[in-house]
Amino acid sequence: MNRPALQLPSFAKINWQLRILGKRPDGYHEINTVLQAISLQDQLTFEVTSDPEIVISCNDADVPTDNQNLIVRAANALKSRFRIAGGASVRLEKRIPTRAGLGGGSSNAAVALLALNHLWNIKASPGDLLDMAAKLGADVPFFLWGGRALATGTGATISPLQDRAGDPVPLLVIAPNASISTAFAYASVDAAALTTSVGDPILSSSREAGNFRDSEPWPPSDSLQNDFESVIFDIEPEIKRAKETLLQAGARAALLAGSGSSVFGIFADRDDQQRALNEIKLEAGWRIFACVTVSRIEYQRTVASPDIQFLRSFNSGSDIGA
Repeated sequence: MNRPALQLPSFAKINWQLRILGKRPDGYHEINTVLQAISLQDQLTFEVTSDPEIVISCNDADVPTDNQNLIVRAANALKSRFRIAGGASVRLEKRIPTRAGLGGGSSNAAVALLALNHLWNIKASPGDLLDMAAKLGADVPFFLWGGRALATGTGATISPLQDRAGDPVPLLVIAPNASISTAFAYASVDAAALTTSVGDPILSSSREAGNFRDSEPWPPSDSLQNDFESVIFDIEPEIKRAKETLLQAGARAALLAGSGSSVFGIFADRDDQQRALNEIKLEAGWRIFACVTVSRIEYQRTVASPDIQFLRSFNSGSDIGA
């Protein structure tokens, strides 16, 4: 008998800090970034099928539904690794803007791994899912953790960080009328090489990552940094205007999200967030989202439905430290 449909949220992320340390011999960039799950989310509904195909439908016509979609690639990775004969039908209700630096596609892929691991009764280990997640994309492993985490290397090496005590941090996210691909953003960055011509590491000559501290008020404004801003703002001045709009509306700080094109503003409380939301006059094509940070406990409570015990064991068995 087929299992009933399973609906799960797929959360977005921001980067409290993103430092580009240099270029690796494999062509990728070495980074140091602090990731944070936020409440802006897509909705995914999964149903298993006897047909071997992975079929996706989406409310956004601009989202590919073939093998370019990370949900399809995640599902096929599970099918191949564990020799699954059946398939799945997936409905994606898209709300996270694409090409916005918010990790929507990566989040979708991670949730697909978790959901289909359950629906196909695979019982994959955390190591199995982490390995597949890392091969799908640098941000995908983070969405197996949620909360707040340090990502190093190409961004796929995740070290969970202690969540901030107290209420969630109120945020406004603006997605302006601009689009920056991750590949183009990295190609535009002039970072020091991490190796010599013979492949010897020269990390000491690369820029060091800043330290991200836990303090109040949180996050500390002097630790907020995104190395992409210096190039992205020149390429797309509209993105810079979106950041300035948030600051003018009373944000305590604002920052580019990932490699862009969205920006987020941090507010002292929900009242300030609402005042800014009422005040901001969006330009043509801009979208704005009021949201909050999501702790690891809340993330696993929400993403791990009562039928999915895997995410709970995955997180509770981890060494979590500040």
